[in-house]
Amino acid sequence: MIQSMKKNVGSTDAQADPHEVEFESLFREYWAFVYRIVRRLVVDPAEAEDLTLETFFRLYQRGPFREDGFQPGGWLYRVATNLGLRSIRSFKRREGYEGKAGRFAFDEAPETRPVEIQAANEDHETARRVLAAMNERQAQLLVLRYSGMSYKEIAETLGLSPTSIGPLLVRAEREFEEKYRALAREES
Repeated sequence: MIQSMKKNVGSTDAQADPHEVEFESLFREYWAFVYRIVRRLVVDPAEAEDLTLETFFRLYQRGPFREDGFQPGGWLYRVATNLGLRSIRSFKRREGYEGKAGRFAFDEAPETRPVEIQAANEDHETARRVLAAMNERQAQLLVLRYSGMSYKEIAETLGLSPTSIGPLLVRAEREFEEKYRALAREES
């Protein structure tokens, strides 16, 4: 429809529908006016053209253009302004959402400074060595729990009673902490 609007602007056929001829006349008369209004609002020329075409599409759908009291210039101005303002608001909302998402991603991003990366790697290596030195069942309990499994899932995985998981985890955490501190003291 919009493409046909642009194609038909250059051709005025005597046998054309009066609605179409009237629309073409208004299109030629007001195109630059509407485009300038929208262009000042949205700045981007491609978006301004899209919104201008949307404005004229709405005019085309509206129907009779020369009815009593209808002011095409005023009507086009209102529609173009509303479309431009809506575009600005949606851009600002999108910009806000993207800004929040970017800040969240930055805050949640892993540390990128070499000193922090090295310290984290050393902590992970120390934790691995402590887990390797622990009783196998206790190490499994800790790994499963801190990988997000529930007590019930851990019990099913290890073939234990669900009520025994809590006390076993407390003992495992205590042993892990003691071995971790002892290993850290040896290294320093």
